Amino acid sequence: MSDVDDLDIDGGDSQGIDAPKKASGLSALLPNLLKFIAIGLGALIFIVTVSVITYNVLNTGGRSQPIPPVNSPFVGSRPTYQFFTLIGSVRTTTSDPTPYNVVVNLHLGYDENDNATATELTARLPELQDFARSFFRSKRAQDLSPDNEARLRQELVEQINTRIMNTGRIRHVAIIQLDIVRTQ
Repeated sequence: MSDVDDLDIDGGDSQGIDAPKKASGLSALLPNLLKFIAIGLGALIFIVTVSVITYNVLNTGGRSQPIPPVNSPFVGSRPTYQFFTLIGSVRTTTSDPTPYNVVVNLHLGYDENDNATATELTARLPELQDFARSFFRSKRAQDLSPDNEARLRQELVEQINTRIMNTGRIRHVAIIQLDIVRTQ
């Protein structure tokens, strides 16, 4: 007896064995359909569960984050500056069609114990006064409103550092007085 005779490698039909009948119609489709529905429902439940957990973790369940106490190491301390106060009051007008009178008094903050910046500011006092006059003369009255003070301070720091200062750096501008009066 050879190996070829015993094994049905070709997949041909056996002559003495009846082959089972394949199911037809809905009875053949139903197990596959139920399998795909079960996989879809499982995936949906998994996605919803992951979404709910992620939402709760990110939003801490709707509770607000606690504010760290003032003496906490996570709250940064504000730097202390020395201020250059010799500029004095500068008077000018705005660039509006009907100009407004502007009186401004600026104090320029720089790092503590930075004697080089203090010396440079003192040496450039006339330039600083002229800069302040021309800076506020180029603005309109609406640009000088209290809503724009933070932007004005930042713009002053940037322009003083780039146009006037050589080695020293201004860190903060304190606007001590800013009076805007309409001329008649």
